[in-house]
Amino acid sequence: MLTRRSLLLASAAAAALPATLSPAMAQTPPGVLVFAKQIDDIITVDPHEAFEYTASELAGNVYQKLVTTPNSDPGSIQGELAEKWEAGADGKTFTFTLKDGPKFASGKAVTAEDVAFSLTRAVTLNKAPAFIINQFGFTKDNAAERIRATDARTLVLTTAEPTAPSFLLYCLSAAVGSVVEKAVVMAHVQGDDLGNAWLKTNSAGSGSYVIRQWRASESVVLEANPHTSAPPVVKRVILRHIADPSAQLLGLTKGDYDIARNLGADQIKQLEGNPAYTVQSARKASLMYLSLNQKNPNLAKLEVRQAIKLALDYEGIQKAIVPTTYAVHQSFLPAGLPGALTEHPFKRNVAEAKALLAKAGLASGFELSFDYASAAPNADIAQAIQANLAEIGIKLRMLPGEMRAVITKTRARTHDVAMVRWGSDYFDPHSNAEAFSINTDNSDNARNRTLAWRASWEIPELSARTLAALKETDSAKRSAMYGELQRDHQQQSPFVIMLQEIEVAVSRAAVKGFDMGPMNDRHSYVKITKA
Repeated sequence: MLTRRSLLLASAAAAALPATLSPAMAQTPPGVLVFAKQIDDIITVDPHEAFEYTASELAGNVYQKLVTTPNSDPGSIQGELAEKWEAGADGKTFTFTLKDGPKFASGKAVTAEDVAFSLTRAVTLNKAPAFIINQFGFTKDNAAERIRATDARTLVLTTAEPTAPSFLLYCLSAAVGSVVEKAVVMAHVQGDDLGNAWLKTNSAGSGSYVIRQWRASESVVLEANPHTSAPPVVKRVILRHIADPSAQLLGLTKGDYDIARNLGADQIKQLEGNPAYTVQSARKASLMYLSLNQKNPNLAKLEVRQAIKLALDYEGIQKAIVPTTYAVHQSFLPAGLPGALTEHPFKRNVAEAKALLAKAGLASGFELSFDYASAAPNADIAQAIQANLAEIGIKLRMLPGEMRAVITKTRARTHDVAMVRWGSDYFDPHSNAEAFSINTDNSDNARNRTLAWRASWEIPELSARTLAALKETDSAKRSAMYGELQRDHQQQSPFVIMLQEIEVAVSRAAVKGFDMGPMNDRHSYVKITKA
């Protein structure tokens, strides 16, 4: 449904702009690139703790990993810090040889000891993204033995079980695989935090940039790393938190910003075809969904979860609010990942949804709290969801806030319903399957705190099937297993998967070279030029 608020915002934006939509004379400073972007999702910039969109994007430009995937061919693996690698005959031993040349911002060479420290640090800290590394059997007790530097340029990893090399490499290409400089991080240790308090707001990487300043919900300032093996063209990059897309558009046309990242559909349409601006888009492995906390006894009923899925007007929300920036998608694997289902089993059906609530003994309805980010388009989508659920008797108590506050609440499992986003960490089905379909320990102090864990969804049988799909070596059988998992997940899960993101960036014509990838940490600033 098209909300009154979205209409007012579009009208206000149109009224505020010059009739020609041509840039004003004001310009951002030479040698400085300014993004207008919603960055209130940043909780930390420590790459072994950060798991949010913007922080992952920063990690991709500030740090390097053993391996990565190019945006031109995201299914392939290429070395970043690693020159070569080989798997042992036992299927558990993997040896990496580092390139000779990469340096940290301090000027010190990247060594295998730094890599071993970084991967061990991720395991030991055991923050949100650690499960990507932990799944290979690494723990804080065995990491020193199984993650070893045998000389300055050789790293040996020993997994607990035989592992497909491609799967290990995909996981190491995730942001949690970022390599930090051991000496710098350890110089800032407080107690047993492995430098976490300091690295929350600082950096110690070998990537194209260093973090000079982060002010929560305000700005991030990056400066070129003078010693990097991937020198950027633009020497300073500033990300400004501009929550309102209308303000982003106005600032872009005035010359205050070089690239706007969160424009709405109407605003993008106004700029398309205008030679003063360049519009680029990329379908991302990123989903917007509702998390229904199973600690709530009403949401723990299968009929209620199914009723909510049938109450939403997916097509109407997409067409009226986000026609150019999201596509309807209803499975946990985003389109573009191997094995993804693109069918839409849920259509708005108020009568059937009401019947399901009656079957659950809740014909008179009930109330739930609803956490969501207050910035557009989330607020407009949230209002549409509120109206849809009201029609079947579910009253949502609206709790708008900054995205980082919503994320923090879901991590603490204190929400009823939360609207959040999830981006794949690597180009393999298990990236999302693990997050959405594995929860082997539902206790509050569980080691692997997946999205299923955050929703308090205890699923031993589905977890076992998901792990079996990971280990299947026949590609056709593996794809079929993920198809079955997605279909069962759609019907049973406490996740209402609604939309897949199509990220759009609009830049001034003089700005070129922003390389947008399918995952956030693949958004690269290194080749951006500014005339």
